[in-house]
Amino acid sequence: MAGYALPIKRLISELGKLPGIGEKTATRLAMHILRAPEDDARGLAESILEVRDKIRFCQICYNFAEAELCNICRDSARDSSLICVVEDPDALMAIEESGSYSGTYHVLHGALSPLEGIGPDQLHLRELVERVREKAVREVILATNPNVSGESTALLIARMIGKLDVPVTRIAQGVPMGGDLRYLDRMTLSKSLEFRRGMEKEP
Repeated sequence: MAGYALPIKRLISELGKLPGIGEKTATRLAMHILRAPEDDARGLAESILEVRDKIRFCQICYNFAEAELCNICRDSARDSSLICVVEDPDALMAIEESGSYSGTYHVLHGALSPLEGIGPDQLHLRELVERVREKAVREVILATNPNVSGESTALLIARMIGKLDVPVTRIAQGVPMGGDLRYLDRMTLSKSLEFRRGMEKEP
């Protein structure tokens, strides 16, 4: 980057902080932004600032929202007695796009990963338990990713919710072990929800 002016270097550096973006890709994106019409570049900058300023967590499910409640929690047509627990908003959107689920969600914003310093206190588990305890919930569906962290998180939630005498199910393993819900097709997600299984409670 030695030959670039300082503002271009800074832009390349900032773009390079994005996940999956190396220096070459960051440089290519910076050049595209530099050559784009001023309105496009300004629109990009303003949309980034708008997301940072206006987006917050939904007070019920912790999905991203512009108001106190997200669109799903505001929708009176959704079945609030069903709660599908997901790791992140991307997984929520993947399930929504499958078109096979009409309940509500609870977004953890992560999964158990001791090596990364993510324990129960870093997830929204306490809020989930309180929600199940206070609302008329007839089923909690665990849709964490089918990998070690996701399975560990699902087992912990099953133990926590099991004490409240509310049925807990796990999405069927049509979802491959080690997979990520964000990259699955609609049919696989739909069938995983349809054929979900019960979670064993601690004796």
